[in-house]
Amino acid sequence: MANTRGRVLIPTNPEDKLKLADKVFAKHQQDGNSSELNNMDSDYDWLKVGPTIKQGQELHKKAEALKGEMEKTYRLRDAILKPIDFHLTGTANYLKGKYSKKPKMMSDWGFEIDDSPKAPKKKP
Repeated sequence: MANTRGRVLIPTNPEDKLKLADKVFAKHQQDGNSSELNNMDSDYDWLKVGPTIKQGQELHKKAEALKGEMEKTYRLRDAILKPIDFHLTGTANYLKGKYSKKPKMMSDWGFEIDDSPKAPKKKP
């Protein structure tokens, strides 16, 4: 077994992994028929995998852009939800007072009423 110094670090981050694969494939192409990678077992075919690297990088960029768009959309949604939540809570409290003797009437407004008895608290 060869005695190597240090460990070979392969990134776990998809973007960094794709960058490394791109460098490896570029070196393999540059070396052509004299590439060391031609000596690898036939299970490892950089000529098949190599061309997919750019596609993987483009898909990663698209996913990151969509992730950013998703986060932006969630922030916009949350800004809209804040006053809606305030109104729902206030309305539920108002209707709970108005229909204190008949809370099931709140279902006419779309509220779900759970009138099952609460489970007793467990003692430690």
